[in-house]
Amino acid sequence: MYTHNLDPILLDFGFIVIRWYSLAYIFGILIGWWFGKKIVSHILSHSNLKFKLGDFDDLITYLIISIIIGGRLGYVIFYNFEYYFLNPIDIFKVWEGGMSFHGALIGIIIGTYIFSFKKKTPTFFMLDIIACVSPIGIFFGRIANFINSELIGKVTNVSWSVIFPLVDMNPRHPSQLYEALLEGIILFLILNKLVFKNKYKIGTCSYFFLILYGVFRIISEVFREPDKQIGYLFNLYSMGTVLSFIMILSGLIIMFILRKKNEI
Repeated sequence: MYTHNLDPILLDFGFIVIRWYSLAYIFGILIGWWFGKKIVSHILSHSNLKFKLGDFDDLITYLIISIIIGGRLGYVIFYNFEYYFLNPIDIFKVWEGGMSFHGALIGIIIGTYIFSFKKKTPTFFMLDIIACVSPIGIFFGRIANFINSELIGKVTNVSWSVIFPLVDMNPRHPSQLYEALLEGIILFLILNKLVFKNKYKIGTCSYFFLILYGVFRIISEVFREPDKQIGYLFNLYSMGTVLSFIMILSGLIIMFILRKKNEI
């Protein structure tokens, strides 16, 4: 058993505060940016696609905006709509927390489609790259969740349980670390094993990301406390489970459509 004593703030200069959560976003984007260009170069060297590697730098701006807007609106709509409906000004108080992965995902898909349309590049090509590097950001994000004592797990008596004094003194599953392992490390290894195959088919990593992330998230939700303001939908499923099921279904539909078009 471990008693959590980590400080969410790395450095406090008084006039500026550096938080682990902010660094998770920064490092996730920077490392994903660098590694994404490696994947782009690999795919271009094994295909007839026409794409300027430098254009990938422009995509990052689209993604940052999409993550912030999509993640915030997703949290507002999916997780706390009633509160923000009554307090609309608080929607803009991003520094107070409240971001949704599924909302960010929707934002990324929309932002990538707009970018691809402008650059006249296949949308699934860009989404494949994003799918392969996203686990990097997800990993850092879940570690930051653990440091922040948020998205806590259910009470348990397993030997590796963690006590979060900022929450209560009950030993809990370190569900954030489970997610870092499943949605971060394992998902990264699987997708990048696929994308670096010489006969890689465009779109494969996109639908595999939706399916695998959905499955891993549903597994993690078993050990994670539901959001207090929502609880369990139908007294059975957390919001994260429902949204992840939709992800899996979407991934299966995309897989079916691509195969029917003989594009994979």
